[in-house]
Amino acid sequence: MIFRWIAGFGMLAGIAAGQTTWKAARTPDGQPDLQGIWTNATVTPLQRPAELGNKQFFTEDEATAFEKQRVEQNDVDRVEGARGAADLARRAYNNVWFDRGTRVVKSRRTSLIIDPPDGRVPAFTPAAQKRADDLRAHLAQHPADGPEDRYLTERCILFGATGPPMLPEPYNNNYEIVQGPGYVVILSEMNHDVRLIPLDARPHLPGTMAQWKGNSRGRWEDGTLVVDSTGFRFNEQSRFGVGYLNGLTDQNLHVTERFKRVDADTILYQATVDDPTVYTKPWTVEISMSKRSDPIFEYACHEGNYGMSGILSGARAEEKTGQAVGLPH
Repeated sequence: MIFRWIAGFGMLAGIAAGQTTWKAARTPDGQPDLQGIWTNATVTPLQRPAELGNKQFFTEDEATAFEKQRVEQNDVDRVEGARGAADLARRAYNNVWFDRGTRVVKSRRTSLIIDPPDGRVPAFTPAAQKRADDLRAHLAQHPADGPEDRYLTERCILFGATGPPMLPEPYNNNYEIVQGPGYVVILSEMNHDVRLIPLDARPHLPGTMAQWKGNSRGRWEDGTLVVDSTGFRFNEQSRFGVGYLNGLTDQNLHVTERFKRVDADTILYQATVDDPTVYTKPWTVEISMSKRSDPIFEYACHEGNYGMSGILSGARAEEKTGQAVGLPH
């Protein structure tokens, strides 16, 4: 893990050449200043596209071409093809609502996953794969008997952007970091969740007090904020956010995050996911978070939203007409 962190930091340091005079500011209590509003929006995919094979980094020209391709692919206002027709039929969101970003990460990596080296999420354990298969089979027959059958994202309970790990969503990829004596606070725009991270070496909560976001404990290591999170609440609908619905978790999830300010406009973020009863080995993501000057506005998602009542009432209507009920999306 130390090697991976140094490698990522070195890559960004090389890109930031010419800024050697920059020096990290300090908070009144002497800690590196991470405060401000940041975004992790990027067109870099979580997993490396199969056609890129073992290619870990883009050249500058390749990155420009990939950015153009991804922006065009993500444009939901396009009407040609099966996807465009489907979006029009269900009156999906217009492109104006999305904020996936237009650039790859500053290191020009080909995936957010930097370990394993193939840039892919490791395989599930046999038990986790069976659990995933059983869940999918159940949902094929019971996709919307009640709200409990729907993903936590649809119920406005938990999104991948909140973390840990903090993964980009299709929109609202903004965070506000505030520091005070003994604490770091991270406000996520997506679902307006707040993570309160103590720095006083207190122990984790007992296992009987599980929480959706786990309980986080932070410390400083050579200018890097290291956040250790355990004690995650688990149910069969726990996922790593909207974009990563296959990212299963369970009660044994352990996430280690690292935040390092590498220049005035960049925080290098890394997170290692270790869940031995779900994944055959740990995996690590790396994302460059960029400074923003715009404020964060409230994202008023709540479980009693119109979308949920529409999903459930639509399922009841389909049952009455004898139509096949589709899988959750």
